[in-house]
Amino acid sequence: MGNANVSSVTIRPEEAEFFASLARDWWNPKGPMASLHQVNPVRLAFIRDGIDAHWPGAATSARPLAGKSALDIGCGAGLVCEPLARLGASVTGVDAAAENVAAAAAHAEGVGLDIRYMAGEVGALDIGTFDLVTCVEVIEHVADKPAFLRDVAARLAPDGLLVMSTPNRTAASRVLLVGAAEAVGYVPKGTHHWEDFVTPEELEALLSEAGLAVTARRGIAWRPGKGLHLSEDMALNYILSARRV
Repeated sequence: MGNANVSSVTIRPEEAEFFASLARDWWNPKGPMASLHQVNPVRLAFIRDGIDAHWPGAATSARPLAGKSALDIGCGAGLVCEPLARLGASVTGVDAAAENVAAAAAHAEGVGLDIRYMAGEVGALDIGTFDLVTCVEVIEHVADKPAFLRDVAARLAPDGLLVMSTPNRTAASRVLLVGAAEAVGYVPKGTHHWEDFVTPEELEALLSEAGLAVTARRGIAWRPGKGLHLSEDMALNYILSARRV
């Protein structure tokens, strides 16, 4: 759970333990983390769009992150780290749960990807800065959100790109993401705590306080026949990119 001597431990221990208990099933697309496998391509499409907009020439490259470093904060078992590595990045994944990191490292080795995984709080690790920082579905599990975002911003290189996604705090998300999703087993019970969700406006203000400006924002929505997709509808979940002011 990070260095006990560090003053701002942001990830709640019970949150890390909850996801650690799911680590061994993380890569099973039909297991308890099935919802992550379904949303991951949608997130990755936004990340790729952000990369193409941020770096000249990226749009025409199969490996637009070649020569660049990437950090995924709250990496779980590596569902974002591995695609970033395939885009050419030198990838580091950090997670508060050591079990997740162990599962991630084992999976990366099994598919022949060289990814550095580290257990702990991102603010307590001396890992420098990165060209791309991703942090998907993490901030809603964080107790001290301003402190966490300061730690995130400190890991971003001066000309770097940050991508974050998180559930919105709306009436719709309370019913669908917490109530219905857990009731039908779409996500494991205890995954979401609605009162910890952050609205896009709140997150933009928090990022501004950390010295970052939002450059793009999309909703992650669902509808019959189309499934999960990028949308202007942010009622359930949204994803954004940001850079230093």
